[in-house]
Amino acid sequence: MGRTGSANLPLHGGKAPRWLFKRMVKLSEGIIEVMINEFDQETVLQRLSDPFWFQALSCVLGFDWHSSGTTTVTCGALKEALNPEEHGIVLAGGKGKASRKTLDEITENSSFFDLTTSKIKELTYSSRMTAKIDNATIQDHHQLYHHVFAFTENGAWTVIQQGLNIEQRYARRYHWFSKDFTSFIQDPHDTIIGEHTKTPVLDMVSKDSTDCQKTCVDLINDHPQHLQRDWAQIARPSAQQSLFSSENDNKNDIKLQCLDMPRTINWKRMREIYEFQPTDYEEFISLNGVGPKTVRALALISDLIYGERPSWNDPVKYTFAVGGKDGVPYPVDKKAMDESIILIKQGVEQAKIGENQKLRSLEKLRTFVTTNQ
Repeated sequence: MGRTGSANLPLHGGKAPRWLFKRMVKLSEGIIEVMINEFDQETVLQRLSDPFWFQALSCVLGFDWHSSGTTTVTCGALKEALNPEEHGIVLAGGKGKASRKTLDEITENSSFFDLTTSKIKELTYSSRMTAKIDNATIQDHHQLYHHVFAFTENGAWTVIQQGLNIEQRYARRYHWFSKDFTSFIQDPHDTIIGEHTKTPVLDMVSKDSTDCQKTCVDLINDHPQHLQRDWAQIARPSAQQSLFSSENDNKNDIKLQCLDMPRTINWKRMREIYEFQPTDYEEFISLNGVGPKTVRALALISDLIYGERPSWNDPVKYTFAVGGKDGVPYPVDKKAMDESIILIKQGVEQAKIGENQKLRSLEKLRTFVTTNQ
């Protein structure tokens, strides 16, 4: 994983006023054009996967710095601003129903670029898998409701998606970037930001879950009767207590907190997966019908019966509140941040918007920089 991070993103109702959104579109177009002229399309995607840059961009465009709309409205403005033929970048997907059109939009907009059939297939697979990973293998009590997949004419891609926790009234944002990307199932994110949860988080794509992943694949490739037997053994409340009888197990308290076995399993689908015989955890996760319940049931069986423990650590670790000034978990890259500020300032100055809006946008940028120094 490149970086992890957190920021307070409280859920706010309503939507951006049309007058504001229209100006956000114009301003974001100017900023992106400057970046493409100064660098290239891939740099744009790289900056979008950077939490500092994305947060600064949202502030300059005029939206709340700490709202869940930071993600949805900013991405919406970028999607409307970018023209594939002119800018060489496509933004597919969006919030709610729009997110379900992502795969179709990737395929349709690929016609603007000279992409091979295999590359288009790779892009749609990446979109589908990033959503699957964040919704099923990372069980952090946030339900995805926003998914944007951006890609360039060269096939580079980035994903910005967001989940919500209705009870806590907070959102969590997940960033992915294709550069230096190696695996969907081992610390795949570039950044995750959000409020820390108060309950354990099952993270089946942590490097600490590798052995558990292998056991899960072995379990699903074994006869479903064996898996059903194991599931029944820990699904019964009376049987659960016997699993924690060892006085030498120092992790009993954590296990008890994490034991939330699904009460129903689609055994017909389990038999179909068994007949398919997935070769590894990624192939298993990619199959239709493999959702949070299946992932959790296999992880608990692997842990409680076969001793291969998954990670229960929340991958969120970094907070904008301290701005990285104390070097935790890493120092702020001042050079990169300064370059980002210059780029955004140039974009504001060259955007085709009124002088008053330019001044307000530059003032927002100045305030953001001062706050995060």
